[in-house]
Amino acid sequence: MIRRSLIAAGLMVALALGVSACSERKTQAGDQPEVLNFSILATENSTSLDAFWRPILADMEAEIGIPVKPFYGSNYTALIEALRFGQTDVGWFSNLSGLEAVRRADAEIFARTFDPSGEDGYRSVLIANAASGVTLEDVLKCDRTLDFGIGDAKSTSGTLAPMTYLFAPENIEPERCFKQVRAANHQANLFAVSNGVLDVATNNSTAIRLQAARDVENRANGQPTVTDKVNVIWESPKLPEDPIVWRKNLDPAVKEKVRQFFLTYGKGEGPEAERQRTLLAAISIGGFLPADSSHLLPVREMEATEALITAQNSRDPARITTAQGALDAIRTEREALDARAGEAPATAPATAAAPAAE
Repeated sequence: MIRRSLIAAGLMVALALGVSACSERKTQAGDQPEVLNFSILATENSTSLDAFWRPILADMEAEIGIPVKPFYGSNYTALIEALRFGQTDVGWFSNLSGLEAVRRADAEIFARTFDPSGEDGYRSVLIANAASGVTLEDVLKCDRTLDFGIGDAKSTSGTLAPMTYLFAPENIEPERCFKQVRAANHQANLFAVSNGVLDVATNNSTAIRLQAARDVENRANGQPTVTDKVNVIWESPKLPEDPIVWRKNLDPAVKEKVRQFFLTYGKGEGPEAERQRTLLAAISIGGFLPADSSHLLPVREMEATEALITAQNSRDPARITTAQGALDAIRTEREALDARAGEAPATAPATAAAPAAE
């Protein structure tokens, strides 16, 4: 969900995507890396992210006894490919990009974030320029009069959630409904809407809250604010917090050191724990909890729900049957997990009613 110059990030991405057999870092199981490369999802300008993450990574380096270097990607695909080709070892991902990392990069989830507010989860939102008066009804008119900002294709809150919960049920394809569709990270979309460059864009509640906190200081210093110039016109159901992943063949001893670092960081009492919590709070993280692949079940269900809605809108019986079967299987898996945990079943994403045959 959150924040070095895009040029610098682009150079790093080029390194990741330009990997060849001769340049690939050795990642055989049991090999302890000389440097632990930690990838960070770029929901904001990576200059800002670097300022916030550097002290946390310095703490990790001191704890695990291995140099830790950040890797900022300008898009989620770059982060997935970097992990896939052994250019990174551990990373903070969005849920959808984390799912892709598990599928394509032989990654594992071992921890996940939680919010410092105590609320477990966040929401995808749609924001509009406050002065424009644009409403959700205007967005759903699909009349190609609005400029629209969407997230990275692998962004959970920037793309998957609004497609699943808002656009797909209305049979809306953004490319056909808006005058212009531009993909960017949450910070860029927020500033574009605030400045009137875009009429409406996707975002998430965490990015809005972080910017609102900065705006308090900006307002006191007489500087322009951002969140005062936007309205939230739609929000999704609650989404799961972000996963932390590592490559499966990372040395087991290193894995355990990394695991212990995350699961104890910011915990306990005293000045050091308070310092750590302050660092995490600056990126809207309260700390970390243990997690595994089951953390991604809600995201898999969202994917399958969107696929079913798309199939229903196509009126193709075979596609509908296949998509419904895939969704039912994921829901069965989730319900079994909930039962083992002794929890009430989570609310499933609503699906559109199957359209009547013409």
